[in-house]
Amino acid sequence: MPKKQYGVLIHGAGWVSTQHIAAFKKNPATKIVAVSSRSIESARRQTNEAGLADVTCFDDYQKALAHPDVDIVSICTPQHVHCENVLDAAGAGKQLVIEKPIGISLEELRLMQHAVQSAGVKTVVSFVLRWNPLFRTIKGMIADNAIGRPYYVEADYLSHMGSWWQGWNDARTLAQGVSAMLVGGCHAVDAMRWFAAEGEFEAATPTEVFAVSGGYRKGSKHEYNCLTNTWSDDAPPMEYEGLEVVLVKFSNGAVGKVSVNADCVMPYRFPIRIFGDQGSFFDNQVWSHKYVGQTDWVKLPTILPDSTDVNHHPFQSEIDHFVECLDDDVESHCNLQDAIKTHEVVFAAQQCYQTGMPSHLPLA
Repeated sequence: MPKKQYGVLIHGAGWVSTQHIAAFKKNPATKIVAVSSRSIESARRQTNEAGLADVTCFDDYQKALAHPDVDIVSICTPQHVHCENVLDAAGAGKQLVIEKPIGISLEELRLMQHAVQSAGVKTVVSFVLRWNPLFRTIKGMIADNAIGRPYYVEADYLSHMGSWWQGWNDARTLAQGVSAMLVGGCHAVDAMRWFAAEGEFEAATPTEVFAVSGGYRKGSKHEYNCLTNTWSDDAPPMEYEGLEVVLVKFSNGAVGKVSVNADCVMPYRFPIRIFGDQGSFFDNQVWSHKYVGQTDWVKLPTILPDSTDVNHHPFQSEIDHFVECLDDDVESHCNLQDAIKTHEVVFAAQQCYQTGMPSHLPLA
């Protein structure tokens, strides 16, 4: 039996909210009691499509936060309003599930950090790939010394982001999207941090960043749809560079590299390469000092991070983990404080484009 029943408010009725709803529905310790959105119609539509009963719909976030049965707020709104949503929910004393990216500026990160610490609420940020089966397997093997000490990690986010995605009109702008790395590539930054640390539930702390950007799509209406393998010439243009390459140094001595390529003409890929002083991982293949007489790569038969579809992402594991954290009164390894370190790499890269010089973390 659950230790406690938690009432949940789903804030935002877009694509990703469908998976938050599904995960909370399946967790026996949670019950969705409210759904809020910018329009009451979208909140009701999401509620009906999910088959939710005894749920109150709101088009006023403040009224939704005042619902007496809400303990957890799951923030599924566009990224440029996450900060405002977090500040309000923390001020109301609610536990928080926050979609990535958590904010669109360094200032927003600091505001949320202060609000959450002041309120004493717990958080988890949806760097959901930490719960991907391949990620969990690799992380456990690293903790078990399968490749020794990781000294170099590469992670790439290769996706021709575009108008095939529901959130594109917000995310493509410089003001609200900021960069390709913030919009989607922050998953790769977080993966790099995750695999650069030896502990099973530990992410490495970045200390220095150098980045360059390029590509060809910025300002162009010519767009590739990787889902249908078709082209269009009237797509809303991306207002920032589509290619970013970032080098990172970590406090434990490891080095990492991330490339984010929103210009690539190919299906989505998320390659991973991890080099230790006694072995290596290439995606789901491992070469380890523990396999005596190894003559070929050992392939791990598991689920890879090879789809952009939110249905493919392990939200259930993330939500179950957060509920356990609440029950046990402990912080998540992927809480707001940790996620800020991932986001700082993204904003440090922006500084590099302006100065042409490395940026040192934490950012002032």
